[in-house]
Amino acid sequence: MSPFRHDRVSLPAPTLDTLIRGGVVVSSSGSHSESRVLEADVLVRGATLHAILPRGEGASREALRPLTRVLDAMGCAVIPGFVQAHVHLCQALFRGMADDLPLLDWLRRRIWPLEAAHDEASLAASAELGLAEMLLAGTTTILDMGTVHHHDAVMAACLASGIRAISGKAMMDAGNGVPQGLRETTAESLRDSERLCREWSGKGGGRIGYAFAPRFVLSCSEALVRGAVERARAMGALVHTHAAEHPSEREAVRRELGDDDVAILRRWGVAGERAVLAHGTQLTDEEARILAEEGSRIVHCPSANLKLGSGIARVSDLDRAGVALALGADGAPCNNTMDPWTELRHAALLAKVRSGPTTLPAERAFRLATIDGARALGLDAITGSLEVGKRADLVVVRLDGVHAVPGGDVFSKLVYACGARDVVDVMVDGELLVRRGELTRVDAARVAARARERARDLVGRAAS
Repeated sequence: MSPFRHDRVSLPAPTLDTLIRGGVVVSSSGSHSESRVLEADVLVRGATLHAILPRGEGASREALRPLTRVLDAMGCAVIPGFVQAHVHLCQALFRGMADDLPLLDWLRRRIWPLEAAHDEASLAASAELGLAEMLLAGTTTILDMGTVHHHDAVMAACLASGIRAISGKAMMDAGNGVPQGLRETTAESLRDSERLCREWSGKGGGRIGYAFAPRFVLSCSEALVRGAVERARAMGALVHTHAAEHPSEREAVRRELGDDDVAILRRWGVAGERAVLAHGTQLTDEEARILAEEGSRIVHCPSANLKLGSGIARVSDLDRAGVALALGADGAPCNNTMDPWTELRHAALLAKVRSGPTTLPAERAFRLATIDGARALGLDAITGSLEVGKRADLVVVRLDGVHAVPGGDVFSKLVYACGARDVVDVMVDGELLVRRGELTRVDAARVAARARERARDLVGRAAS
């Protein structure tokens, strides 16, 4: 039985008003390129951000409704929840099991054998571990790529956790070094993906969505990718894949298929605003220009790119070219955390190494982790910024720790000084999923204990 409390899933949206009082509100507005920062109170009604009130006005409106919960945000910022646009919940149990390898060896020698050993119970435990880690750090929205089998377990964990999630099973009908446990036919992959999309999209009052997820060019036939694109278009889903990640991967693609992966994916239909490509570390100027014109999304995963030796993505160049960008932690075994603060800091710092110290200022980096991530997933009308009428997906984060005082720009504090340890409260759809640093739907210790137990079983199966 999952440690997440499934009895909470079917409940209606909260009926309490919540007044978040005394904080510094960072809006990350979706309507323009600059974020607003103001001393204000935030009123949440049900699942919606109902009002942003001048400081102190919230207290004078205690006649709001009889049931008003007040959260003290003095010394804190109230920020949009982080959007992680590329993660692998199925790999959270593999943390520390796949270090110091280049991408293709990492996949063939470590990740694929471990994924092939998953059963439904271990996959559920892996998803629950990753979700707990991300929620505690202030992640409120994710785009997840699973493994080939048992993906209902991941979808159920996302639903039970309360997070806003788009997820899809990995699709793999080709490739060298793929273990038997990950093999599927083209027809099986398309049929199961279509079923998952039909059964899970729209669950949780719209919190749950689906993405067709052909893993990457080397593990997918043209028929599979084209079939995924057609079904995603018909069902209003995203297409999520990896592209231009590692030099050795690009060489292998050219050797086997005669062209770069980005060009091949475009020929097979993976392009436009519903195409979300993870990494883009090796993109050329011409590829960036075409992606910008077509509106395809690139998710920057700086920590994973460093750990796998993939390179430093040209984020500032891509940004100037007009490529739609987002951030993601990728998976635990190539990072080894799923912490949005780490990706935020690394994105800002590595851009300066690559393109100079004036590039990707803190405020711009912060938008990549919030409203730009939401926009990449087609969710910017409901989340990614603190604006009246949007869903109440927000985080209260301390700004007064010894590592963050005395003063300075709020964006500088958030990007360069703050971290997961500073997260106090996390709300999705108006429900507090983290309160005073503790998960409300689950006991984190139980999640960790379950993960350790299932990981031992999984490693034993992988070795047999």
